[in-house]
Amino acid sequence: MSISHESSAADALRAKAAALSFTSQAFIEGDYRDAASGETFECVSPIDGKVLTKVAACDKEDVDRAVKAARKAFSSGSWSDMAPAGRKKILLKFADLIAKNAEELALLETLDMGKPISFSKSVDMPAVANTVRWYAEAVDKVYDEIAPTAKTSLDLITREPMGVIAAVVPWNFPLLMATWKIAPALAAGNSVILKPAEQSPLTALRVAALAAEAGLPENTLQVLPGMGETAGQALGRHMDVDMIAFTGSTEVGKFFLRYSGESNMKAISLECGGKTPNIVFDDAESLDGAAQAAAQGVFFNSGQVCIAATRLLVQEKIHDEFLEKVKQVGEHMQPGDPLDPKTFMGSMVDKTQTERVMSYIGVGEKEGAGLAMGGKQVMQNTGGYYIEPTIFDGVDNKMRVAQEEIFGPVLSTLTFKDEAEALRIANDSIYGLQATLWTKDINKAFRIARGLRSGTVTVNDINGGGTAVPFGGYKQSGIGRDNSLHALEKYSQVKTTHILIS
Repeated sequence: MSISHESSAADALRAKAAALSFTSQAFIEGDYRDAASGETFECVSPIDGKVLTKVAACDKEDVDRAVKAARKAFSSGSWSDMAPAGRKKILLKFADLIAKNAEELALLETLDMGKPISFSKSVDMPAVANTVRWYAEAVDKVYDEIAPTAKTSLDLITREPMGVIAAVVPWNFPLLMATWKIAPALAAGNSVILKPAEQSPLTALRVAALAAEAGLPENTLQVLPGMGETAGQALGRHMDVDMIAFTGSTEVGKFFLRYSGESNMKAISLECGGKTPNIVFDDAESLDGAAQAAAQGVFFNSGQVCIAATRLLVQEKIHDEFLEKVKQVGEHMQPGDPLDPKTFMGSMVDKTQTERVMSYIGVGEKEGAGLAMGGKQVMQNTGGYYIEPTIFDGVDNKMRVAQEEIFGPVLSTLTFKDEAEALRIANDSIYGLQATLWTKDINKAFRIARGLRSGTVTVNDINGGGTAVPFGGYKQSGIGRDNSLHALEKYSQVKTTHILIS
């Protein structure tokens, strides 16, 4: 009965997906429009390799139009000068509309980048709506300050919106990463131009209409699909963009730093690559629980997660036992149809990423790492892009598979003797986005957490704390923080007003 029910549910979702219409034009100057050049690019579903639609390929001319419109909207004060309670009301309606259209958005996300529908519906879309709602609720609860000066003066410290924000977001969590940027930026009173990744533009284009329906003033949010090297670069170099908020690879993040220096010194916020160490001590409370989390932490979303726990550091004494437990869990996480609710692992985002990950698997074998599980591309008869859960053992931390961000379902297993060696290996990386450790010794947990050069440290849990806590990295994992009230600060300028009292 269960199998029949699941099959029926999958068939129903496939029928709904087949009936979807796709928004393919850019959202500029208050309406959906073709790119100025008339150029388009193919939006291909990695589920089966078929073209879903052709999307407007925006370029410099479109960027210029959008920035001009965004600046005009900002200067008008229709949003930037609106009372916090007014912005709150509109953003809450925006969140409600996202929740109301959650199934459609989830289907678009799954078709566009191969994420399992169960996670698009139960993880991504609730988090998207919650992020917008969280910042809507926060906007009228953030106070300015008065400096502690002598009675002869009054010094006011106020926060003002920065102006025109360009948000350039990745393809692994397309709409969630977009709302991590646009929700606090809008809440702070800015005008926003969103450039979704060319691999996954559909939900961003659809949600633009929902923002307008919620009452967001015209040109306060615009969406420009296009290539990174054209639309993305044009935004990065534009002399009238006040800030770039970027999530993506470290390599591309460095381009935006360069663009800023070569243009108007615009503010830059970067959330870049990661190579999360997952440290398992022999006194972990539950090896079964830690093994379940270790597998989920690297195979969830097919490993296409910036905080994927791709470096498994296991204390020597428990290495064999623990690795076997991880393998047993991983064997039940094989790729399947992303539109089937029972699928845990969907597809890779596209052919290019699939080839990149398969290349790294080859590199690991050539470097001498032992292939303990997986390592193959599967389901090729579907026309889609799928890789089975892959585990390397006997990895040295100097190997490329231990040092470079693969962004796929590939786990590198290393061993350590004691706390000092675990900390040395964990910190031996250019990245510092997240780190995880498992122990029932609270003193050890504090010692290791303090020693880890990482923006987030999770203890006895693979996940972080959600919207209420800041997220970002040390070292080459980025600059600045998403989420929490810190993000509101990021999208604001601080002004001091000194008043002499005679």
